[in-house]
Amino acid sequence: MMCAAQAGRRGRSVLVLDHAAKPGEKIRISGGGRCNFTNLNASPANFISQNPSFAISALRRYTQRDFVALVERYGIAYHEKTLGQLFCDGSSRQVVDLLLNEMRQADVELRLATSVRSVEKTSDGYALTLSQGAVRCRSLVVASGGKSIPKMGATGFGYDLAQQFGLRIVETRPALVPLTLEPTMLERLAPLAGVSVDAVASCGKTRFAEALLFTHRGLSGPSILQISSYWREGDEIVLNLQPSVDLFEELRKARAENGRQALQTALAAFLPKRLAQLIADTEQGPANLADYSDKRLRAVEEAVKSWRFKPAGSEGYRTAEVTLGGVDTRDLDSRTMEAKAVPGLYFIGEVVDVTGWLGGYNFQWAWSSGWCAGQVI
Repeated sequence: MMCAAQAGRRGRSVLVLDHAAKPGEKIRISGGGRCNFTNLNASPANFISQNPSFAISALRRYTQRDFVALVERYGIAYHEKTLGQLFCDGSSRQVVDLLLNEMRQADVELRLATSVRSVEKTSDGYALTLSQGAVRCRSLVVASGGKSIPKMGATGFGYDLAQQFGLRIVETRPALVPLTLEPTMLERLAPLAGVSVDAVASCGKTRFAEALLFTHRGLSGPSILQISSYWREGDEIVLNLQPSVDLFEELRKARAENGRQALQTALAAFLPKRLAQLIADTEQGPANLADYSDKRLRAVEEAVKSWRFKPAGSEGYRTAEVTLGGVDTRDLDSRTMEAKAVPGLYFIGEVVDVTGWLGGYNFQWAWSSGWCAGQVI
């Protein structure tokens, strides 16, 4: 939609095809229905790609400030949450309506519930066979997204089309996705379902400090969704469940001031009660805090600040917010998004091997890459 509006403003005749019954459904459901439409801190450092420098041009030419200015021009009220995330005060439909209005002003035609059956290269462009008729065009832009949330119609269409024309695909996998646990650990953590705690999740040298949520399937919450994009099967994840205090010193102080209290009582001053109880039960220490040596208190601190585990897997594309990997950026022009070896063929947004962090970054990549392609198609 962003690309189409830009091209239409340049006087191009533009047709948008969408196999869904309504436009912008992923926008509608995003941000709990309020659409986290960009991030004030968006920069190339917030994106994952086999070629991290590919996104630099687009993100610099159409920035988060540019999209915020567009939102403000439409009078859409918004607010900043944590870490630079911007959300609509009202409904995410306001962003969908903004884009639809931009397309209307540029005389863009939108056809919904229309599938593309085949695409063929012609001497002067492309010929498309549709579920309803056929169409020919000089430029073809693929903005089909990834495989995430198939119940909303997500497919691998864009990847198949890229391969049809000889472009390479970086292996895809679910990203920004909850992680699952093996049955024994899941059973042990079952009492924690619904408990949330601020935590630091680490995998290798990558770490994220945000909320963590225990679920009946495993672990979720922003810190887990973020680290899931970097985790691979067999990798260990380390969780610091209380990063803001010196837990060892606090437990020593509690031991000195009230040694008759139980460990879980002391821990509950810094952790949710159910989590404090689980850690105390796991430690199987003395009844009273007074009977804990410094060595045992260090062990308790280690259990809280360095909990190590290997996820069994992820919840997959069913709940993944985005798809990691995609059309190989080596085959695309970073300024125009055009396929280097296939004139007139463009790939933008999530279908490309550029994946943002949680927090509005993937929308910004959609706006930026779409804007860039819209300047040249």
